[in-house]
Amino acid sequence: MTLSGKTILILGGGTIGAGWAACFAAAGARTLVCDPDPAAAGRLTAIRDKAHPVLQALGLPSAQDTAPEIIPGLADLSAPVDFVVEALPERMALKTPALAALEDVIPADTVIASSSSGLSVSDMQTGMRHPDRLVIGHPCNPPYLMPVVELVGGAATAPWALDRAAAIFQALGKRVLRLNRELPGHLVNRLQAALWREAVHLAAEGVASVGDIEAAITKGLGPRWAVVGPTEIFHLAGGPGGIAKFFDDLGDEVERWWESLGDPRLDSATRAILTEGMAASKPPEELAAHRDAMVPRVIAAADPDAYPLKSKPQ
Repeated sequence: MTLSGKTILILGGGTIGAGWAACFAAAGARTLVCDPDPAAAGRLTAIRDKAHPVLQALGLPSAQDTAPEIIPGLADLSAPVDFVVEALPERMALKTPALAALEDVIPADTVIASSSSGLSVSDMQTGMRHPDRLVIGHPCNPPYLMPVVELVGGAATAPWALDRAAAIFQALGKRVLRLNRELPGHLVNRLQAALWREAVHLAAEGVASVGDIEAAITKGLGPRWAVVGPTEIFHLAGGPGGIAKFFDDLGDEVERWWESLGDPRLDSATRAILTEGMAASKPPEELAAHRDAMVPRVIAAADPDAYPLKSKPQ
């Protein structure tokens, strides 16, 4: 599938919506961003400027790039849309009325993909006239950089909607991760939250500094995780006997580690420790620029096929 000639509507021009807009525009789609905030245009331009070199490095053909268009409200929509990305703030009270209003102005078979990072798609479907076309299409942040999208259906989602959403995201060069059922935080955020919970525990208990905990991930775990997954690491640790040998050698010990894992809370003392720890790092803008410059190189080195559009004509 090619996105050239398609019209994509993005509901919300915040960080995620603007990141999606950069992706779709670079893929040749007419991209409309619905946001009444006068500052939305500035955000869109700023994030598009950040995304451009990343998208070029990943193989999206910038020659096809057309600037996203801002519309202040759904009443300003003048043409049918082929696909909708909902990227409103993570509050159900905002999303459900917006979805209801959206159904008044788009065709009944237009798929809507919510970028929600953890809300229930089944809850969002409540009150919709056509709930079968709503899916979760959750990107890792920022959408223009990370190669995966989590795809989740709700109680009323139709298989055709999931298939159509998958085709759209694959046309962007994304690796689609399909969840068999919905649960809070989907897949990536649950795994991320599990690790961060222990990182917070270790910092709060004074086991190590925030900086050394960060380095344990970026220098100790991250380089391997770019190539092998968390179960494969232990499969390799078992040598020729694989994970069955690892279970025999260290299975009981891993269970002992699990039993000692922490259950921290983000109380004022813990927040102060984490805030002070991150204050010793570079400013967020510098960190984000470093991330955008380095992550494509890491992913491309680990998996040359991670961004399939790099080798495909549009």
